[in-house]
Amino acid sequence: MQGKSEQRAGLLSGASAYVMWGLVPLFWPLLEPSGAVEILAHRMVWSLGVVGVALLVLRRWSWIGVLLRDPRRLGLIAVAAAVITVNWGVYIWAVNNGQVVEASLGYFINPLVTIAIGVLLLGERLRTAQWIAVATGAAAVLVLAVGYGRPPWISLVLAFSFATYGLAKKKVGMGGLESLAAETAVLFVPALGYLLWLGGTGDSTFTVGGADHAVLLAATGLVTAIPLVAFGAAAIRVPLSTLGLLQYLAPVFQFGLGIAYFHEEMPPERWAGFALVWVALSLLTWDALRTARRNRGAAIRLAAVAAAAGVTAAPPEPGTADADARRSGGQSPGAQTSGAQTSGAQTSGAQARGAQTSGTRVRGAAATDAPAPGPAPVAAPGTPSAAAERPSRG
Repeated sequence: MQGKSEQRAGLLSGASAYVMWGLVPLFWPLLEPSGAVEILAHRMVWSLGVVGVALLVLRRWSWIGVLLRDPRRLGLIAVAAAVITVNWGVYIWAVNNGQVVEASLGYFINPLVTIAIGVLLLGERLRTAQWIAVATGAAAVLVLAVGYGRPPWISLVLAFSFATYGLAKKKVGMGGLESLAAETAVLFVPALGYLLWLGGTGDSTFTVGGADHAVLLAATGLVTAIPLVAFGAAAIRVPLSTLGLLQYLAPVFQFGLGIAYFHEEMPPERWAGFALVWVALSLLTWDALRTARRNRGAAIRLAAVAAAAGVTAAPPEPGTADADARRSGGQSPGAQTSGAQTSGAQTSGAQARGAQTSGTRVRGAAATDAPAPGPAPVAAPGTPSAAAERPSRG
């Protein structure tokens, strides 16, 4: 009963995180007349403050010393900070310039871009369904390029930056709050310097826009951290495949807001392009779930074989002929047979564990292939677990 309650709480947390990421386009216009770069700088500065307080409350500081002694991970943190800066900045600019629908497309195609990066950079091999999905996604981009009269550069920048961010976070292997604290710490000095420069030139809107405006700019830290905490709570309670399906909530809400609330145009060729993207994602999700189900079945069968072999290989009771033979320095034929059976059981058990690991990997792939904003991630949207390493979105 407690397990079901935990899963429900995790499902609610995950859905809340992606819904918040999906509704964030409603927040950025409230910060006008601040420009996208000023909003971005405030987001970096205030996010560090919020996650710093959270880590202080949780007393999670031991990772700092470990990180500072690892130049490779520091380099990856710097890469992650750079690409998330691009992602956040372009997203804020797109929303405040009437490009919410195109921004949502970036997070729709992010799983396809993640797969492409896996093939090109990591040498991963794709199944037939995955190849078809990637090809369909590429065709969708071409159709949308015709519809827009230009490549959908906002979508492509968001998708590639978020996928690169997710790859860097995966290599770093840190929890969501910890990695966000490290990334914003890297960005803090230049962001604060830029804000001080704006104030010195009289172009800052933080002090001249009134108290309400200042509070909204400071709230960018909460807008960044709260969905991340909710995602972290979900990642430890629900399967990765479930999180992979939930991640589509964010671009669906963004797409709906772009059409229904911001009243952006959707000519027929754009509908055609988005339809192709949705077909590709449906195929990708179906393939990931089917593969995960097959691997779970194989793991269960191998575990049953291992259990049966373990029963057969039960050790002899003390005082038997086998025990006497061992005490006398020899070994009876029965003991030899038992040893062989035990070795077989160990081998079968290892195979079962391997299959279970494979099933886990496939479920992880379902989450990745199926935020962020990120990604995904699952991302960005937290995470001692691999799932919670999905980066923060939007």
